[in-house]
Amino acid sequence: METITKEDLENLRFQLFSDLKKLLEKPTENKPNEKEWMRSRDVKKMLSISDASLQNLRIRGLVHPVKISGLYYYKSEELKSLFKE
Repeated sequence: METITKEDLENLRFQLFSDLKKLLEKPTENKPNEKEWMRSRDVKKMLSISDASLQNLRIRGLVHPVKISGLYYYKSEELKSLFKE
């Protein structure tokens, strides 16, 4: 059985931070300014619709938002698929 030293833990910490930094800097497949999740206000602005229209999309089951702390979040890909045929 090997003993773990402070130096080993320090090296592990630096490696973890390095790996995490690489993951965070990795470009996404989406456009740089495009978010994966959008709030209701962003969706309404993007689609030029009212609160009632967005609520109607939810009620009809055309979009499936996630509700967190009273706010709805919509997946960008799902919104795009509304307009694909």
